[in-house]
Amino acid sequence: MTLSVPRPARSASSAEPHAEVFPEVPAGGYTRLDGSVEFWSRVNAVLPPDAVVVDLGAGRGSFLEDPSPFRRSLHDLRPRCARLIGLDVDPAVRENPALHESHVIEPQGRFPLPDGSVDLLVSDWTFEHVADPAHTAAEIDRVLAPGGWLCARTPRKWGAIGVPTRLVPNALHVAALRRLQPAKAEVDTFPTAYRMNSRAALRGWFPPERFTHCVYEFDAEPGYVGRSPAALRTGLLLQRLVPSRAASTLMIFIRKEESA
Repeated sequence: MTLSVPRPARSASSAEPHAEVFPEVPAGGYTRLDGSVEFWSRVNAVLPPDAVVVDLGAGRGSFLEDPSPFRRSLHDLRPRCARLIGLDVDPAVRENPALHESHVIEPQGRFPLPDGSVDLLVSDWTFEHVADPAHTAAEIDRVLAPGGWLCARTPRKWGAIGVPTRLVPNALHVAALRRLQPAKAEVDTFPTAYRMNSRAALRGWFPPERFTHCVYEFDAEPGYVGRSPAALRTGLLLQRLVPSRAASTLMIFIRKEESA
């Protein structure tokens, strides 16, 4: 349950083209459009003290390989919560050192957690892999406590990442990513489904009568266009021409009502 689409390059040292296009990169190791800084900063902003947190699709903890200490610190919730529980269909989650505990789950199995026991559930680059959204949404609803937050980042179904990814058969994703994102490990590539990747779908699975939706579109660095400065500049130009509601990424922050 880990992203199988191109992600932006991470730092000046590992992606010199980004430093050429974004002169601010040496000041902290990230660009002003960094999607990880945007997402994880807001996750931390809604994280309550002494929280029980679930990382759905926690994987092997690949964020620990991020060359940016600032991004790693934002992503690493373990020091800031009472209990961090990783769930994933991939057994690699058992090797994730950034968790207090981990569980391998079946795609259509129950989460091994009591009802209403979770204060915040975070899912980074996972919703695009969910093949049974009715089941996943029901389990999130079941374990999330009233007042709790669902925080997720995912490519938009009709965005600049989602459309070409859905046009490429899953069997060819590894080959495509090897060309566009050579640093991405093959072990971190999984099939996509794109059934929880639009505002309309989210409203269906998490009804506004019971959930407060704070969902917005976001365009990070256009890493999907390749690594050359010319390609990055072209991608940035295209992003400026496309309406914000057609951006590549959905930032999902949904709060379960206290009376739910």
